[in-house]
Amino acid sequence: MSNSKSSLATHSVISDFKEITKMRLSISVVFSSLVGYLLGVETIDFQTLILLALGGYFMVGASNGFNQIIEKDLDALMDRTKNRPIPAGRMSVNTAFIISTIFTVLGIIILYTINKQTAMFGAISIFLYTCAYTPLKTKTPLAVFVGAIPGAIPFMLGWVAATDDFGIEPGTLFALQFFWQFPHFWAIGWFLFDDYKKGGFFMLPTGKQDKGTAVQTIMYTIWTILISIIPVFGFTGKLQLSVVAAILVFGAGLWFLYYAIRLFRLMTEKAAKQLMLVSVSYITLIQIIYVVDKFIR
Repeated sequence: MSNSKSSLATHSVISDFKEITKMRLSISVVFSSLVGYLLGVETIDFQTLILLALGGYFMVGASNGFNQIIEKDLDALMDRTKNRPIPAGRMSVNTAFIISTIFTVLGIIILYTINKQTAMFGAISIFLYTCAYTPLKTKTPLAVFVGAIPGAIPFMLGWVAATDDFGIEPGTLFALQFFWQFPHFWAIGWFLFDDYKKGGFFMLPTGKQDKGTAVQTIMYTIWTILISIIPVFGFTGKLQLSVVAAILVFGAGLWFLYYAIRLFRLMTEKAAKQLMLVSVSYITLIQIIYVVDKFIR
């Protein structure tokens, strides 16, 4: 009996650790930084790739840990978050703080071994996420704007890790992921509206599930599509797209836009949830097309 108890305890420690660092989200962020690296690099260095994946994971894990420490009382009010390790009482604030601090230090050291700029952008993303985005979420819908900055850094971070240079190319990657986050976050804010309200979070631009929010979602989706095809015109330095890839990217954008318009027409939580799922598929697809296009061109 004690054996099964200890294995259960081990399982819950591991699952709590995964939850405090938001493992799935962290992995998706690491994916975008690896894509940025592949787009920027001349010849792939697998050691740098592994360091970037580890450093990136630690940075995102640290941000999520600090975020859950700060929001522990609000998390307890919402169905979506009340079972997280801290509000549920399975992990103390001190333990979470120690994990997050260790992750921050490890993340910055690992990224620093790639180059100084990569470490600097990594540190900026932790700072903005923890000290600006998290406290603003209960104050103003502009929190999404602030949160989109650290959210857009990983894609660009990969390029900087590959080239040790910040120019038009990583700037374009940053802009693409920055604008994409608005329809993505607002879709989440829409279908979790009532739950967010319990925690006092203001995520939608108008503060309501209304036409104004839906129109802004469409506008930012259009901006995302426009930025995604800019590399085909040749003004983004080494970041280039072939005509075929640009057509595929544009097609994926129209698919994304269809769901944003659908939210405007239907105004339902189901439509918002579908838009959120499409937005995740869209950004992953775009990143894959960019990389495949680079290596077959």
